[in-house]
Amino acid sequence: MTTALASVGRPSRRRSTLARDAVVIARRCLVHMRRQPEALSDATIQPIMFVLLFAYVFGGAITAPGGGNYKEFLMGGIFAQTILFSAFGVAMALSTDRRNGAIDRFHSLPISPAAVLCGHALASLLRSALPIGLMSATGAAVGWRIRGGAWDTFVGYFLMFAFSFAMIWIGVLLGSTCPTPEAVQGIAFVVLFPITFVASTFVPYDTLPTGLRGFAVWNPTTALSEALRQAFHNPGAHPASGAPWPIRHATEYTLIWIVAIIAVCAPLAVRLYWRAFRR
Repeated sequence: MTTALASVGRPSRRRSTLARDAVVIARRCLVHMRRQPEALSDATIQPIMFVLLFAYVFGGAITAPGGGNYKEFLMGGIFAQTILFSAFGVAMALSTDRRNGAIDRFHSLPISPAAVLCGHALASLLRSALPIGLMSATGAAVGWRIRGGAWDTFVGYFLMFAFSFAMIWIGVLLGSTCPTPEAVQGIAFVVLFPITFVASTFVPYDTLPTGLRGFAVWNPTTALSEALRQAFHNPGAHPASGAPWPIRHATEYTLIWIVAIIAVCAPLAVRLYWRAFRR
C-alpha cells in the first residue's frame, strides 16, 4: 500500500533528449535575438555598411584582377569577412549567459548536459543565414551578379554555411574562456581584424607587400574569398598558372581549413566549455 501511494505521489518527469532540448535552447536564443535587434548589428548593419562603403567610396580607386567589375570582386571578400566575424555571435551569447547565470540555471534542469552548447550552435548556424541573405541582396543592388551555373552557386553557398559552422567552434572557445562580453569583443577584434584585412578580402593578394603577401596567400580568409569568386565566376575567378597552390585550388584549401578548424577546435571547445560551466 505504501509503495503504491509513493508511486502515485511521485511526479512523473518527461524523458529528456538532446535533440529536443537543443531545439528549445536554440529557440530561446532566436527569441532573444528578435527582442534585442541591436545585438544583431554585426549580422545586419555591418555587412551592408561594408558593401556600400567599399563599393562606392573605394571602388573607384581599386582595380579588380583582369580589369573586371570591382563590386563583383568585392563580394567574395565581404562574404568571407562577415563569416569570420560570425564567431562573435555564439561567443557573445555564451559569455552573456555565463555572466547572468542562465547557464547555471539550465544545468540545474533535467535536460541533456550538452543541450546548451548544441542549442547555441544551432541558433548561431541559423543566424548566419541572415547576413548571407542581406549581403546577397545588397550586392545584387550595387551590381554584383552570380555568373556561374546552379552547381557552382550551390558550392559557393555551401562553403559559406560550412565555414560558418566551423567558426561556431571558435566562438565557443572564446565564450568559454572569456568571462565577460567585453573581453570577447576585445580579443576577437585583435585577432580577427588582422586576419580579415591581411588577405585578398578587398584587394588582390599580389598587390600586398612581400611579407604580408606570404601571410595572405595562406590565410583562410583569402582561401574563402577566392573560392567564392571562383564559385560565382566573379573577377579573380581564374588565377594565373603561376599563382600559389592555395590560390589555384581555393575551394579545396577552404575545405581543408573547415575540416581542420572543426577537428581541432570542436573537442577543445567542448572540453573548455565543461571546465568553465560545470564547476
